[in-house]
Amino acid sequence: MGRQMQKLHVVRNLFFAILLMVRAADSGSRPTEQTPSASKANLAQLIGMIHERAKSLENSSGRRLGFRSFTAAYKVPPQSVSYSDYVAARLLYEATRDAGFWNLHWTITDQPPNSDNIWRQWQRIAQASPVIPTASAECDELSALYAFLAERAGIKGVGLFWPFPNHTVAVWVIPLPDRNPIRVVIPTSQIFLGLTDSFGTRKFNPWKQKSIYEYKRRDAPDALELPKPLFDFFLSQMDKYAGASDSTVQQLRYLREGVFLKYCSAEEAAHDALRRAKDFGSGPAEDLSAFQNFAQDMKLGVAK
Repeated sequence: MGRQMQKLHVVRNLFFAILLMVRAADSGSRPTEQTPSASKANLAQLIGMIHERAKSLENSSGRRLGFRSFTAAYKVPPQSVSYSDYVAARLLYEATRDAGFWNLHWTITDQPPNSDNIWRQWQRIAQASPVIPTASAECDELSALYAFLAERAGIKGVGLFWPFPNHTVAVWVIPLPDRNPIRVVIPTSQIFLGLTDSFGTRKFNPWKQKSIYEYKRRDAPDALELPKPLFDFFLSQMDKYAGASDSTVQQLRYLREGVFLKYCSAEEAAHDALRRAKDFGSGPAEDLSAFQNFAQDMKLGVAK
């Protein structure tokens, strides 16, 4: 009897030890929910600011021209697609893509296909710099981040698509009233793509995948805190670049990537941006401002 009780005691202790290990592992699998403080801002506040910025962008020349090109490319009447959703979708795309204006950087991480690790990296930011990535992630993590934020911003139908077994992009499925839906490829990195491939690229056929399941996973809670310097950096970057034309933000994306990969210095990237601004001539003010802001950011980043 004594031996049986001893065995039961050992088994019980082993069970509780395993249970504690599982709970500890689970608690570290997602970003930690925290009580907001005066020095930080949370995810819910960021989503609110994304809504505000997207609304203000609806009158920008870059977004209006982009929407006309978008509906023409897919041969759909403009009234069949929500312009507000399109503007928000483009804003998030330019922010969260590799070398986009939130300074995310593609690299091999071997992390799961969600954005949890990006949020964990962002929580550790003490000071954001225009010349340094805010987080590093693979294509599936970047695509999951985009899909997660799109869903939180109220854009329906965004999910993940695997054009190749080792590559992931996002796809926005837009229902149409009188025909099959359209599937818009949203490549959060430039892998397997050329210099001009961007939002809506046709290099990948999204119909190769039978179903695009809307991304519903909650990668981070609304109360998740972001360091205030990073939060302010995100807002400032939206103000500086989100209104520029598709071509301009694409050019700036490649200049930013060059700095991240050390293909060029920040000073060289600044000089290149000013040259492009000079060559731009009398184009939209938002584009000229974006080039000038980029050059200024590069100079300030080096000075810090």
